[in-house]
Amino acid sequence: MLKPLKMLRLILAQDAFLPASFRGGDFKPQAPLWMRGLRRVFILGSLRFTDTDHQKRREDLVTRIAALGPSYIKLGQFLSTRADMIGATLAADLAHLQDRLPPFPEAQVQATLAQSLSAYKDNPDHYFTNLSAPIAAASIAQVHQAQDPNDATKKYAVKILRPNIERILTAELKGFMRLARLCERFIPATRRLRPCASIAILQQSMAQEVDLRKEAAALSEMAENTRGDYGFRVPQVIWAASTKDVLVMEWVEAIAISDIAALRAAHHNMAALSTRLIEVFLTLALRDGFFHADMHQGNILVEADSCLVGIDLGITGRLDEKSRHFLAEILHGFITRDYRRVARVHYQAGYVPPSQIHGHTIEDFAQALRAIGEPIRDSKAADISLSHLLTQLFAVTARFDMETQPQLLLLQKTMVNVEGVARSLNPQINFWDAAEPVVRKWLEEELGFGAFIKQLQTQAPLILPQMTTILQHLHQFPAYLQTQAEKETGSASPPVSAPVSAPIAPHNTLASGGWWLLVVIVILVLLLLVMIIL
Repeated sequence: MLKPLKMLRLILAQDAFLPASFRGGDFKPQAPLWMRGLRRVFILGSLRFTDTDHQKRREDLVTRIAALGPSYIKLGQFLSTRADMIGATLAADLAHLQDRLPPFPEAQVQATLAQSLSAYKDNPDHYFTNLSAPIAAASIAQVHQAQDPNDATKKYAVKILRPNIERILTAELKGFMRLARLCERFIPATRRLRPCASIAILQQSMAQEVDLRKEAAALSEMAENTRGDYGFRVPQVIWAASTKDVLVMEWVEAIAISDIAALRAAHHNMAALSTRLIEVFLTLALRDGFFHADMHQGNILVEADSCLVGIDLGITGRLDEKSRHFLAEILHGFITRDYRRVARVHYQAGYVPPSQIHGHTIEDFAQALRAIGEPIRDSKAADISLSHLLTQLFAVTARFDMETQPQLLLLQKTMVNVEGVARSLNPQINFWDAAEPVVRKWLEEELGFGAFIKQLQTQAPLILPQMTTILQHLHQFPAYLQTQAEKETGSASPPVSAPVSAPIAPHNTLASGGWWLLVVIVILVLLLLVMIIL
């Protein structure tokens, strides 16, 4: 429990986890006396980094957090997406946390391989050969290069988990959850931010990272989703050599997207790469509802044909249908400057609490959103920042007492990462211009006539039996209409023995008005069947 307290004290000493109005030097004059005293006692002896040397402050802060261990690096990276909790300055500092650690010894590498791969102990060259020294080492795993035993020209990337990493992360994440519960219990202002739900999201992503079979499954699923897509792919998994602790994939010969000089030397179109990166991310999030949630510069490669390759799918995100519609409507609203639409989507999704619905109108919320969107839209491309927009949006949601949506946290984090990488390629990239075609196409497909046809095709197994039943009973429909008409007029069909006079009025009504309704129904049924078949 000591390390989580150290982390909390270090972060709190930088004025994090305070109401927005108390940050940036306003804490002393605005905070209540009891809060000032409690904070001073709690952070006693913890370092507070000043703004005199911003670069040095950032380096000292991330160094201290990295020294606490792997899960604290992950927590720091996660908090870098929560500017609403810790403030924009500290969030920007934590975004520079690099997940790099010294590699673990060769003896532990061999022990893990022998324990995980059944044939490795007796024949180390059964799955691969010429295992290299670690190419990269991070907090969860390290990566080696190897060759196919039957084809020396074929190379593999072999990812191996650190020994005991699952046990270490599980214990430390439990400590984070205890602190989150304490915050929600004793600091009411934090409940809107839902720290427990946020830590739960972090636990889920860590559970995926320490089971490499899940990463292999994520690679396989994303490969299926993007098959046939232009300009993006993921490495192929070698399932026969992949286990919980070992993941073997194809080795990708490509340039890291962070190596700008090498990309230029290879004559890649930097502006096109920048735009494609944004398009790929939004396509994964909107179309598939399954996206790479750790798209920083180290996890994206560029092949010779300018195809982007996503690697290290240890962290992925999912969006349900409701969240995808929410995301698309929000982006489209900002792109088209339809702020009332953005506000309406928040209300319809239930993100604005009932207490605020009665206190504020949609127009109030739309006006607050306009104050964010208009200055950004009128700025130069190089000055438009998605992370700045999200920070301001967080401030607006706080004013309307809106709860944080945990399912959108990974999305927000990844959007900021993608924007940063895109800007490194093309400082003039305009996120909104790049996003507009993808968002518009998705909305047309999901909300237009094509979506209606697709939904009919999906529901065909349920609809077809009902259509069959309707067709079987259509011959009874005229008699049913006549009976209903007789009931409405209070008349009845004459007895069989009575003289039959001219046709009664209800029958005339049926002849003149009932048959056309029957014809319409038949046409609609047939049209429905045709659309399902198409």
